Amino acid sequence: MLQRIHHVAVIASDYARSRRFYTEVLGLRVMAENYRAARESWKLDLALPDGGQVELFSFPSPPPRPSTPEACGARHLCFAVADVAAAKAALEAKGQAVEPIRVDEYTGKRFTFLPDPDGLPIELYEA
Repeated sequence: MLQRIHHVAVIASDYARSRRFYTEVLGLRVMAENYRAARESWKLDLALPDGGQVELFSFPSPPPRPSTPEACGARHLCFAVADVAAAKAALEAKGQAVEPIRVDEYTGKRFTFLPDPDGLPIELYEA
């Protein structure tokens, strides 16, 4: 029945800061951007090369994340990359802090993490 992930929704505490992170730092392409006056909310649709999407929202005074990845619910957002070391270097060249590269003990694949502006863990996993 399920075919693939269509989108992941992220709520930002500072819309402009998160918009810059997802578009300029991570390089996602803007598909649509709309201000919803009734909700005092922005909605930004961002495209991944495989057709997947990230929806970035703003809302007045959203509560902070309860904790780091071990809170119940979604743990982190993961993007596949061809070369983790190259992706890490490109992000660091833009001033983004990225954790050291690790190796998945079960698959042998390399991965790393970085935080989005609100502390949402973002994983880069070598495909």
